[in-house]
Amino acid sequence: MKDTSLRATIHSQPGTENPRWPSSRWMTGITLAGLLGGSLILGSIHSPTPSIAEVPTSTTKSSPMFDQRQGFANIVKAVRPAVVNITSTKIMTNFESPNFGNEGPRGFGPGFGRPDFPGMPQRPGQHQEPNRGGMGSGVIVSSDGYVVTNHHVVEGADKVTVTLIDKREFIGTIIGVDPQTDLAVIKISGTNLPSIPWGDSSKLEVGEYVLAIGNPFGLNSTVTQGIVSALGRGGMGITQYEDFIQTDAAINPGNSGGALVNMQGELVGINTAILSRSGGYQGVGFAIPTSMGKHVFDSVVKTGTVRRGFLGVGIQEVSKDLAASLNLPNASGALVTNVHEGGPADHAGVKRGDTIVGYEDQLIDDPRGLQRAVTRTTVGSHVNIRVIRDGKPLTLNTTLAEHPGTKKIAKVETPSATSQLAGLTVEEITPQMARRLNLTREMSGVVVTAVQPGSYADSAGLQEGDVISEVNRQPVRNLGDYKVVISDLSDSRPALLLVHRQGVPIFMTVKV
Repeated sequence: MKDTSLRATIHSQPGTENPRWPSSRWMTGITLAGLLGGSLILGSIHSPTPSIAEVPTSTTKSSPMFDQRQGFANIVKAVRPAVVNITSTKIMTNFESPNFGNEGPRGFGPGFGRPDFPGMPQRPGQHQEPNRGGMGSGVIVSSDGYVVTNHHVVEGADKVTVTLIDKREFIGTIIGVDPQTDLAVIKISGTNLPSIPWGDSSKLEVGEYVLAIGNPFGLNSTVTQGIVSALGRGGMGITQYEDFIQTDAAINPGNSGGALVNMQGELVGINTAILSRSGGYQGVGFAIPTSMGKHVFDSVVKTGTVRRGFLGVGIQEVSKDLAASLNLPNASGALVTNVHEGGPADHAGVKRGDTIVGYEDQLIDDPRGLQRAVTRTTVGSHVNIRVIRDGKPLTLNTTLAEHPGTKKIAKVETPSATSQLAGLTVEEITPQMARRLNLTREMSGVVVTAVQPGSYADSAGLQEGDVISEVNRQPVRNLGDYKVVISDLSDSRPALLLVHRQGVPIFMTVKV
């Protein structure tokens, strides 16, 4: 049967944003058209954008920036200078691993696929290709040069160039990234730069007008208009934490990291993905809401980490049958399937079989709602949890802990003067890392989590995601072994490393 499954597509120029998606769960979750052999077309004919004369008066009353005669021009003039072009550059070679073919992973068409950690080191006989790059978008959110974009726009980049609408160019420094939400923060050196104020995405309503601004297909500062099609989209397998704004504003490759703004000229979302058979615009786009993005931005800028709250429960959806069995008033809430021993929920007295229906002043409709609420709560906060147990309501209290997965992520640091492999940051292989990097159970070593640009490690071609299992033929099973081995390195000769990249072992030498 011909595969006509819908595909989640990142919004980059080919070769730019290094998509990691869609997962197999995403693919199977939306294959209705494919199962019917393409005979069913999801959706309907897209109505043309209404003329200015057709815009409802009620839409414009609360927006002093909207002018009935000029349309959206005033808003665009205010916000477009703060939407930038981001060019990521990486060193490429002609070596191809099994994932380096023309067609990308998991069904992406030509030009959209990529392996998780591109750019293999040069092998004997290889010629080094020129630097290759691509383009995405970003949003300046402060006049002193902080830029928000997508993680997949800058992932694996050796150099990031930020270009403003007035043609000024800056070399950007990656301050931090958060793959779990697909967000990244870049800093450029400048003052009195144009910026877009943060808006409150929680106040958005379905049907409200929004503008999408970015650089589709390299066409800088393109503006498209649409409405908020839906809110709170999740469970799609695009990122770990999902709370997407769905919009029909035209979003295409190159728009990733661009701005979604409301009629007050405020940033309400970062454009991230589209749902498409063709890889281009089909009226279904997704943006990360600022209610999530602002928290990530503040945390990365202040601490270099994304600190998320942790309640310590396993949860699932409540079906109608479960609601009846549990004596619940309706099929909503988050059913507790497991309570982590010693965690905040355990201390509060939460039990398996409880249904969490409220958190602080919020009603909890489903597990994603609880996840969003908890992860955005400041660590250490005293919170109340409303549950239904055996048909009776209870209010429990606890202090929120920090999520055990919190770690320093992609923070650019100055190499330590005492480090024998200056510019290289490594960590233990955790089960989560092993799954993300598709490591076998037998794989041991340390994972490279950051490489300082311009360092010897960078020049040697080491990349984030590499696994180091040997140094100078000495086995490295964990971080302790690594520290012991590198303490004996001498600057009289380079260190010989055995590196595993996408399961392929490679020997590399690094000056010390």
